[in-house]
Amino acid sequence: MNDVFGEAILDYQLGKCKEDILTSTSISDEEPLKVSYLFRTFDKMPLLEQTALEMAKGRILDVGCGAGSHSLFLKEKGFDVKAIDISPKAIECCRLRGLKNAEVMDVLNETDTFDTVLLLMNGSGILNSLEQTPEVLAKLKTLLNKNGQILIDSSDIKYMYEDDDGGFWIDAHSAYYGELEYCVRYKNKEDSFRWMYLDFERLKTACTIVGLNCRKVKDGPHHDFLAQITLKN
Repeated sequence: MNDVFGEAILDYQLGKCKEDILTSTSISDEEPLKVSYLFRTFDKMPLLEQTALEMAKGRILDVGCGAGSHSLFLKEKGFDVKAIDISPKAIECCRLRGLKNAEVMDVLNETDTFDTVLLLMNGSGILNSLEQTPEVLAKLKTLLNKNGQILIDSSDIKYMYEDDDGGFWIDAHSAYYGELEYCVRYKNKEDSFRWMYLDFERLKTACTIVGLNCRKVKDGPHHDFLAQITLKN
């Protein structure tokens, strides 16, 4: 990996960013993403993100923290927040922004426990695939303190397969329609990786398999939703 996201984030923090990030998927054309969006303040965040941050409690793990905007908001509210990301440059940016408890880490290697685990900005992407979802959720379950919660947002992208007549062109013999190849480009560098948009019913089913409760907190305006996952009593 070329750490494309991380390089763009660090460039912006250092005042050296003059380009957008270009993103595309296996079912969508390339679109620009302004790096400044990753540095947005609470009032500029989508309602689902604002709701999740308002629901956060106790000791918090921010998974895939990026530029650290969610963690910074929570830190300013007085919470004990640990920010993790697999991008070394993103974590360098987080530390420059004042997040001392920021670490380069895959959440699957985390061993501590928390009251809130945040998986935002389509956090279902870290689940990787429908097949692997129960396994990853089982790992996340071990990170929860008693009465802890996972707050995750995702989208049901079935609408992207709809034709003009209202029918769907999903191949029933292919992989789950939410599993995509995601590509990002910045300054002539490129990264490609698997990413998943998981619909709520399949998320709920996977949670049930590993002994977790899952409830939908709120629907967003673009086929997206926020869910709360908790331990069963």
